[in-house]
Amino acid sequence: MSLQGKKIWIDVEEPKTGIMFKSLFQKFKEAGAELLITARNFDSTHKIMDDTGFKYLKVGKHGGADIQQKLKTYIDRLTELFPIITEEKPDFFITFGSVEGTRIAYGLQIPSIGFSDEPRSVHVSKLYFPYIDMLITPDCIPIEQYNALHATNDRIIRYNGIDEVAWLRYYQPNPDILKKFDVEPGKFVLMRSEPTFACYFVDKLKPDETFIAKYFPGIFKSCPEQTYFLLVRSEGQEKWLKEQLKDYLPNERIHITRYLPNIVDLCFYASLVVSGGGTIVRESAMLNVPSIEYFPGESAPQEIWLIENGFPIEHIRETDQIISRAIEIIKQGSTEGRFTDSFKKYILKFEDPNQICFNYVVDKLNSKKQE
Repeated sequence: MSLQGKKIWIDVEEPKTGIMFKSLFQKFKEAGAELLITARNFDSTHKIMDDTGFKYLKVGKHGGADIQQKLKTYIDRLTELFPIITEEKPDFFITFGSVEGTRIAYGLQIPSIGFSDEPRSVHVSKLYFPYIDMLITPDCIPIEQYNALHATNDRIIRYNGIDEVAWLRYYQPNPDILKKFDVEPGKFVLMRSEPTFACYFVDKLKPDETFIAKYFPGIFKSCPEQTYFLLVRSEGQEKWLKEQLKDYLPNERIHITRYLPNIVDLCFYASLVVSGGGTIVRESAMLNVPSIEYFPGESAPQEIWLIENGFPIEHIRETDQIISRAIEIIKQGSTEGRFTDSFKKYILKFEDPNQICFNYVVDKLNSKKQE
């Protein structure tokens, strides 16, 4: 499976992609490929990429909630990427959902493959699906949702699992994070704000707001002995939430931040994870951590899949119910054997989408070499 002399371009658009693709970067490096990694400035993407240890180029930024600004930053990023890619001449392109990268790869006839676990992101999907050569999608998401957004069955690879399997199958808990924040296993709660810039969320909240302000006070008052990490997605959210919770601040047990290192370790050792977005509660649930998602819409197929497979995740939309259930979980305490690697035996039953991607790229490049 040698890729000696081949150059792989991978575009990283969001924090999840940096976390998910770390093992994919390593696979290509071990196969002898040269990596060209580009990364957009959005949320904690650059900090997560720094943590991976792989070199990358900072190219472009997120456009925020304004549709005109979204279009402008798309155009700007195309302009920045184009000379880089025409000079580097990569042999293959990989993405999790880069509209700009996919458009350039299509225009320059660079073979491509991408991932998608969020067809709810309709606008991005419509611009992305028609131009990517192959799309890797979880079995649990109905293929009709992809077909409706211009992805045809002959260009879709399905797999048994969800994206979070790609990094959790390699995960080994590291207790050093506990010393860093001076906390104990099962004695802190991790809360994640909503992706308010996402197209499926913009009519639910203003970009700088978060429902954390509604449910946090009730949980904190009942469980003040816990430490709380409130992880937000933007500077605006951070300022807004600090203002909303000013009566509780400053407090050494309350941390409001846009970035937390070793986030998977914090998930693993938490007593509870609560989030308005899907990724963090999916990974915490797969680590056997009690998890509550409070997204105000329908449950995503991945959450239903997790519940059906016995992982400890709940989707609760009402503030009072979120508070009461969170308090109940915290008061119950951690179950015996919770902080072991027993979660691995469940995760390893499912397919790794990164391995599927790697195998596809190797097959395509080696078959081209033999032509």
